[in-house]
Parts: sequence; structure tokens; C-alpha cells
Amino acid sequence: MQPSDKRIFGRSNIEVTAFAFGTAPIGNFLREIDEAVADDMVQRAWNAGVRFYDTAPMYGHGLAELRLGHSLRWKKRDEFVVASKVGRLLRPSKRSEINFAPWANAAPNTMHFDYSYDGTMRTFEDSLQRLALERIDMMFIHDIDRFTQGDAQPEVFRQAMDGCWRALEKLRSEGTVKAIGVGVNEWEVCYEALKQRDFDCFLLAGRYTLLEQEALEGFLPLCQERGAAVLVGGGFNSGILATGAIPGAKYNYAPAPTPVMEKVAKIERVCRDHDVPLAAAALQFVVAHPAIPAFCAGTRTAEQLEQNLSWFSYPIPSQFWTDLKAKGLLREDAPVPA
Repeated sequence: MQPSDKRIFGRSNIEVTAFAFGTAPIGNFLREIDEAVADDMVQRAWNAGVRFYDTAPMYGHGLAELRLGHSLRWKKRDEFVVASKVGRLLRPSKRSEINFAPWANAAPNTMHFDYSYDGTMRTFEDSLQRLALERIDMMFIHDIDRFTQGDAQPEVFRQAMDGCWRALEKLRSEGTVKAIGVGVNEWEVCYEALKQRDFDCFLLAGRYTLLEQEALEGFLPLCQERGAAVLVGGGFNSGILATGAIPGAKYNYAPAPTPVMEKVAKIERVCRDHDVPLAAAALQFVVAHPAIPAFCAGTRTAEQLEQNLSWFSYPIPSQFWTDLKAKGLLREDAPVPA
């Protein structure tokens, strides 16, 4: 598969590329990225045929949307797809009064959770202004999971299924956006949202990977049944599926626990047997599922971007997947690349 391969994004019938450019890093996640470097990565992705871009007000307190809009401004609008998110309102503030962590020197806005109808409409309009594009193709309700909301999650979820849902459904019915969905870190939240409301799509971060396939137990089959598409991010589980089981390897943004290290080490042995880079297997596995048209990757450098693009098209023999399943390292019911 090539990063530029075109696929249909579920029942929305939006045509996307199999590789999507994730903009969290160009929002200065953890460390600053120079303006020229950020633009260079977007242009390199474009030149490689990538036409799907995911962003959010959260990323750099609006900086990622500002930078992405700048980089895409003079492209033909019908040639690319942009997704953004609702759930956080940004308000201009003095830099000295903002806690930017984990973003470094981001845009001068404070962030406030707002899952109300009015807040959702305001967030959508603000994103249009920051991007300076005439439309956004898809919108996700952002971070209504326990990972982000903690004990408040049930109430936040209820608010979003009322306020955000009514606003996004109105935008969709008017044709202002083409697809609406939920973007979270837990497949169970996506599953519950799809059971309650008529969503088109989901952004699932890190919960369907070469390491984890529990989403096959209910969520992904329901997506297939309903024609809902899933954009998967975090396909490296925040690091270990790119670096391998090295000392200090990260899993879910923390040092990987021993069972995860041991499983990855076993997967790496199968990779060596077939001369397959672990990261290439991780990327290609995700988009083999029929409900997952695209994989979203964020990169900090042009070199990382070029490496991801290369891994995406690396030739992997079918016996590799057979051996993973035979060794119990991959679920038997997990779809694999042809």
C-alpha cells in the first residue's frame, strides 16, 4: 500500500488517503518546532500524495490549526480533506498567564472544556477562522474519555451526547460538514457513542494496534454494520512499536511495563525472521481492517515523516502475519494486509 492510496471514508463517501498527517507535533507538543520546519513537513506530505490532515484546537492552543491553514491556504480546496475537533473553547490571554504544558510556547490562548450546543458552534466557527479555509470536512467530539476526564467522564459524556451532538448533527444536516464523530483514547467510549447516536466516524488513539485488538470484540464490528469509519492514531502505542523493546521504551506515554516489553520482544523476533521493520508492520496492520480507511501519524521532523511514509509501503510477506497468529501474538480474527 502507498500513503497516497485513495480510500472511501465509510458511509460519508469522503475520499481520503490511507495516510493522514497528524498535526499535534506542529502545535509544539513537548517541544518547539520551527515555523519553517512545520511548513516543510506539510509540504513534503503533500508532495508524497497525502491529502488527509487532522488537527484540533487543543494542539498548541490553536497553533496547529493556524500552521496547517497557512500551509494549505493556496492548495485547491477540493483536493484535500481536513478534520478538526470540538469540546474545547479557546480564549485569547496573556502568555504570562497561560500554563502551556505539555505544549511548548504555543498560541496565546487559554483552553476551556465546553461540550454545550453553543460552545460547539463557537468552537467550529473559531476553527474555521484559525484555519482560514472555507470549510472543515469532518468534526470529532474530543476527549470525552476517562483518560482525559477522570471521574467526571460519565457526566461529560452525557453533556456531549446532548450539546455537541445536536450542534454537529445540525451542521451535518445543513451540509456545512460532511461527517461527524468522536475522537478519544478508549474504544469503549466510541462504542457507547455509536450505540447512542448516529455518528459517521471516529478517531481512536492507540487502542487498535499490533499490541491491542480488543476493539474487535464489539466496536469495530458495529462500525462495519453501520458504515462508520475509523481513523486510527497512536499506532505505535506512543513509542514502543516504533523503537522496539529497548530500555526506556514508552507505552501510553509512560515507561512500558514488563508484559508489554516481553510481547513486543516476541513480535520483534518474528520481524527479524522475515526482515520486516517493526514500525512498518505496526502501520500496515492498522489499515488492513475494513472499517479503518486511514492511519494518522504525527511527526516532529522531516526525516521522521519520510521514514513513516517509507514504512507504510514496505513489502511485507503474508507469512509474517501467519506466523504472528500461529505464535499467539495477534488475534486470529484480526484482519491483516493482503
